Formats: sequence, structure tokens, C-alpha cells
Amino acid sequence: MFDSPHRRYNPLTDEWILVSPQRLSRPWQGEVGDTEPPSPSYDPECYLCPGNQRVTGEANPDYDGVHIFKNDFAALMEDVPHAIDSGPLLRAETTAGECHVICFSPDHGKSMPQLSLQQIRSLIDVWALKTAELGQKYQSVQIFENKGAMMGCFHRHPHG
Repeated sequence: MFDSPHRRYNPLTDEWILVSPQRLSRPWQGEVGDTEPPSPSYDPECYLCPGNQRVTGEANPDYDGVHIFKNDFAALMEDVPHAIDSGPLLRAETTAGECHVICFSPDHGKSMPQLSLQQIRSLIDVWALKTAELGQKYQSVQIFENKGAMMGCFHRHPHG
């Protein structure tokens, strides 16, 4: 069927749902424990820490505030061929979009509530700018914090 992002129609709920099969290649292995010990301020193995190499081989800059980049394992992609599959039980069509990663701070060990008010303000300013920018191209923009193994987040570095 489709191996790129698409949406499928659920006739039972009369809703469309997003399906992103290409994300199965992410390096997450699932939740492995109930509690997580405190994180250090820098982790040399973290794909999101300043100066470290990401899974794709690209290196993060030595950032000192909020850092944003296109998601290496995005749920939506900009350039997907338009395709529709309609059958008696399955209706699906490709859908396009963009996904970005926003590192809240260079500190691997601090989640949003632990940041200073100035750092939180800088983060919210980036959210507002990115929402306005993407809102010019897309009908919907979702900002969220990606936190915890239960949610499929394998990075302890605070990000969304």
C-alpha cells in the first residue's frame, strides 16, 4: 500500500487518522523501565546535545539556547506523491507536512519546568514564530513536548 505518510478514513468514527509507516525505522526500542534516574547536563551519547552527532550523521551546532531543526524521522514529509486508495474497507490518501525538533535548552538534564523564566520565554517565542511560519503553509500546526518512553520518546534531552 503506502510506505509514506498518509491518512486513512475510519468509517466507524467518520474520522481521518494519520499513518506514518516510515517512522518504523526510528532507533527507539520501547520502554525499558518504570523510573528514570536524573540526567546529566550533557550526555556524549545523546543525539540532541550540542555538538553531538545525530543518527543521520549530521552534527548539532554548539547551541546555547533553543535549537530547532527538521526532524530526521518525521511523521509527515513535504514531498510525498499524491496517491489515493479506495476500496470497500479501506480509504486512504497521502498527506504532506513538516515536522521539526525543538530542543528546549542545551542542558540535557532540565525539562521545561526546570528552565529559568527567560529560557521558557525564549522557547515560547520560538513556538510562536514556528507556528506563524508553518501556519502560512498548513491548516494545522501542533506544538508539544516529547517526553517519556511511554510516549515513544527515546531521548531524555528535553525537546518537542
